[in-house]
Amino acid sequence: MRFLRFALFLLAACGLAAAKPNLVFIMVDDLGPEWISAYGGEGIETPNIDKLAAGGMKFNNAYSMPQCTPTRVTLLTGQYPFRHGWTNHWDVPRWGAGCHFDPARNVTFARQLKKAGYVTAIAGKWQINDFRVQPDILRAHGFDAWSMWTGGEGGNPVSDERYWNPYVYTDKAASKTYAGAFGPDLYNDFLVDFVHRNKSKPMLIYYPMALTHGPLVHTPHEPFAETKLEKHRAMVRYTDYLVGKLVKAFDDAGIRGNTIVIFTTDNGTAGGISGRMNGRTIRGGKAKLTENGPRQPYIVNGPGLVPAGAATDALTDFSDLLPTLCELAGAPLPDGVTLDGKSLASVILGKDADGPREWILAMGFGAGALDENGVRGVKNYAPRVIRDKRYKIHVHDGAATALYDLSRDPDEQNNLIAGSDPAHAAALARLQAVAATMPTQDARPRYNPLPPQPWDITLDQDRFRYKPAASR
Repeated sequence: MRFLRFALFLLAACGLAAAKPNLVFIMVDDLGPEWISAYGGEGIETPNIDKLAAGGMKFNNAYSMPQCTPTRVTLLTGQYPFRHGWTNHWDVPRWGAGCHFDPARNVTFARQLKKAGYVTAIAGKWQINDFRVQPDILRAHGFDAWSMWTGGEGGNPVSDERYWNPYVYTDKAASKTYAGAFGPDLYNDFLVDFVHRNKSKPMLIYYPMALTHGPLVHTPHEPFAETKLEKHRAMVRYTDYLVGKLVKAFDDAGIRGNTIVIFTTDNGTAGGISGRMNGRTIRGGKAKLTENGPRQPYIVNGPGLVPAGAATDALTDFSDLLPTLCELAGAPLPDGVTLDGKSLASVILGKDADGPREWILAMGFGAGALDENGVRGVKNYAPRVIRDKRYKIHVHDGAATALYDLSRDPDEQNNLIAGSDPAHAAALARLQAVAATMPTQDARPRYNPLPPQPWDITLDQDRFRYKPAASR
């Protein structure tokens, strides 16, 4: 009898583990929806991404932050930049200054999912810690395995290479140049191998891709791409190829039916690159608060788990990722932490059409500042935008400066803030009330400062400019 009970316990435990879906979060670097054909992108083909959209759920109202660092810290922590403090870009391996994404002061979704029994991996771009100073930092943030471009490291020019002859750091080897290799292939092959090695376990994969961020380069599939636009298109097409290759790994491993893939991008396309979407020309909006900066493609696919062929107007922003992954995984939310994000699990699983949100937020662009207390935002109150499904306000120094009706004016050309239309006045009041709930002063990044390094930047107090410490 005792043996029978033990056997039933083991069967139940195995069943519970099998029920946990594999979770894959893919995030392209510097690419707006105008370069995804499933979103109406013209002059580009993204068949593998389109297949995810056709067989899953496409979000029409998804926001990242408008620039790299604010986006990445927001999605990891479930908090807005005004709360976690990374309101501006800070390139830790290049600039240092003792700043780092501190696991003693910040949570990540990876750490939460490990508590639920997940094996975790990351590949691509991190850039919020310096692996020279903190060689095991990704493990501290909750990842079991990794293959990463180090980011451009101050004082180490070879580290600038993320594409051809890339400088890569793995959980098996110290950072080094891989001569003749194409970096995106290394990161992707690492994940494909991780899938096959761990197919009997619930997996979390965070894939912040190196593509399509500059420098623009030719790809293995299009070696003769020469012009800026030819290289950009080649990089987008190679991104699509790699997405398809990773998804196929789950098919080949026989576990695709228990896998949820989320595909998105970290901010708008780099400036100077324009695309066409649904008959409109969209200029690259990276670091802008107009819609071409934070509005992203956001596709969720999970055969048998996520409704196929669905499109939703439900609102979401990147603060929602941590609580969403935790609910899908059956993982606990972090204790004692104020979260701004809301779980989208009910929307993703087809149980709720509208979702939990009435508004979404984007904020944070430009490089951060440095003072005697460390890294901080450039402004005490960073400019931000708040929107619902139709209306959007721009907020500066706590006050709304613009109101737009996105249903009629997606390019934000007609500021309605001074108009007399009652509907506009009601929308303005509703969104201003949201802004009024936010602190009047943004937080600073939370970290215990690291010792100064030779490559750190320091503040030139006389000229208020950054200079490499070694040159002072």
